[in-house]
Amino acid sequence: MVIKVFVATSSGSTAIKKKQQEVVGFLEANKIDFQQMDIAGDEDNRNWMRENVPGEKKPQNGIPLPPQIFNEERYCGDFESFFSAKEENIIYSFLGLAPPPGTEVCPAI
Repeated sequence: MVIKVFVATSSGSTAIKKKQQEVVGFLEANKIDFQQMDIAGDEDNRNWMRENVPGEKKPQNGIPLPPQIFNEERYCGDFESFFSAKEENIIYSFLGLAPPPGTEVCPAI
């Protein structure tokens, strides 16, 4: 299973750049394998992302902004849901991955 992070490498928005950097940096720091999928320079990536973000997760204008996260074809979420999963220490569940051996998993309260 490959985590795909859809990003815009030439985004003019500093807010989007910071969000993308936070997701990518977290995945790199935790040695989670992923692929960056550029939507700025690759129309196929942009169209695939837009078509595969669930309707209820799309903004009112219908165009989801990066970063968008998928596990293969399964939608994981956007930056806000990633951030919440990270804060709640449920990132592996959010990504649809088994936690690495020796990782302490907090029991449900």
